[in-house]
Formats: sequence, C-alpha cells, structure tokens
Amino acid sequence: MTPLQLFLQQLANALTLGAIYALTALGYTMVYGVIQLINFAHGEVFMAGAYVSLTVLLAAAASPALAGSPWWVLLIVCGAGAMAACAGLGVAIDRLGYRPIRQAPRLNALITAIGMSFFLQNALMVIYGAVDRQFPNPIPPVRWEAAGVTITLMQVIIWVAGGLCMIGLHLLVMSTKLGMAMRATAQDLKACALLGVPVDRIIAVTFVIGSALAALGGMLFGLNYGTINFHDGYLVGLKAFTAAVLGGIGNVPGAMIGGLVLGLLEGLGAGYLSAQWKNVFAFAILVILLLFKPTGLLGERVADRA
Repeated sequence: MTPLQLFLQQLANALTLGAIYALTALGYTMVYGVIQLINFAHGEVFMAGAYVSLTVLLAAAASPALAGSPWWVLLIVCGAGAMAACAGLGVAIDRLGYRPIRQAPRLNALITAIGMSFFLQNALMVIYGAVDRQFPNPIPPVRWEAAGVTITLMQVIIWVAGGLCMIGLHLLVMSTKLGMAMRATAQDLKACALLGVPVDRIIAVTFVIGSALAALGGMLFGLNYGTINFHDGYLVGLKAFTAAVLGGIGNVPGAMIGGLVLGLLEGLGAGYLSAQWKNVFAFAILVILLLFKPTGLLGERVADRA
C-alpha cells in the first residue's frame, strides 16, 4: 500500500469514528446550549443505546415474525427500539436528577450529573454483566475498492445515518417553532417562562432528541466494532464532550465538525504514530487549539446569564 493509499484508508476509518463521536456530541451541546448543564451521564445513555439495540436485535432474530427478515428491517427495528428507550431514559434523567435542582447553583447540577453517570454505569454492569458482549452484525460484509482503498457497507451506513441526523437536527433547530423555542430558552430561560413558554417541556424535548441520537451512535458503535462493554460509554462520552468543546459548546454545527475533527485526529494518530498513543495525540492537539481559540472552532453560542 502506497503512502497515499494508507492515508486515504486511515481517513475513511477516521471519518467513521468521527461520525459516531459527532452523533454523541450533539446531545452534549444541545443540553448545554439550553440549560448550561454538562450532562456527564450522556456517555452512559450512549452505552444504554448499544445494549438495548443488542437486546432488540437478539429478540428480533429469535422472533418468528422477524426471523429471516432483510438486514435493513432488523436495523430499523433495533434503531427505533434503542432510540425510543434512550429517549425515555433521557426524560427520566432530567425529571428525577436535574429538574429538582434547576434553580440551585451550577456546582450542584455538576455533581448530580457525575453521580448520575456512575449510577447508570453500574446499573448497566449489574443488568448486562461486566464482561464484553458480542454484538452480531446483520449487515452483509459488502466491500468496495477504489485506488487501493477499501470502503465497507457498514462505513457507508454510519456516514449516511450520521449525516442525515446532523442535517435534520440543524434544520429542526434553525427552521421550526420547536427550534425557535429551544433557542429562546437558551437565550433567557426565566424570560421565556414568564412569557408562557413551556420551559420544562422544551428542556425535556432537548433530552429526548440528544438521548435518541446517542442511542443511534451506540448501536452503530456496537455494529462497527462487534463487542461492547459497560465501561465503553465513559470514554466515548468523554471524547464526545471533547468534540463538543472543540467545535464550540452549544453550537450544533460545531459539535458535528468537532466530532469529525476528533475522529480524524485519533484515526490518523493511531495510523501514523501508535494505537496506544492515539488518545494522547488527539487531546494534545485539542489543548493546543483551545489555548489559541478557547471558544472552539465555530465559537460558543451560549448567552451569558446573570
């Protein structure tokens, strides 16, 4: 393989990882943009999506009604089940963990978010076990080769699913009444409440959308790598948060770009330096970038509140 072919292959692999990071980063940036809360439990929601999609996939494969169905039907069923379950989980996290302390100092919410993360992580360990779980992949192993670079059907599905979700979310936020309400709540939550905007409902919808996207990312993560572990959500969540900061926290297009950039940094670092040092390489570049541009690549879109 020539140096150019190696670069292009690593680029394709990195974009696949970056799309997963971007899907997860969108949940971080949406919640922070609306209520200025860093939801550290978001990585565990991502992992819950992976486990729920695995459960649905195994149940669908054993069901007489779905056994033998085309792979894309199983994929839709798994994705819908995982997204619905995690949307409900996101609402529960907001209702039970964050809403009661919404008017409290931000440090209280931050500690609650960390506690919620540990609680969900250990709940997944108790329910599904601490060992790696094999994730069967119904997608056929179709490959295409061009100029010595191999692209798989799995990669194309991740790119397409990630791209459609990112574009759809951007249009939702910028071109609908719901998106306008989200942006108004982010600008001044108290004023919106005084004007009759259902603030709690808007925040709940934000958690629903962000958690559903994290669940989709978790399912794609399991399909792509073939195994999942309850602890994977911690690292992926940390990287997704980093991607949100890299693009500009509170900025939806920034989260997309930040996820792709972080995936590229990690993938190229693993390909050209060392797989063991890929995280160090990616985070070192992040630190250097934020030293010179603290608001991220596209800037932070969060209003200061008294």
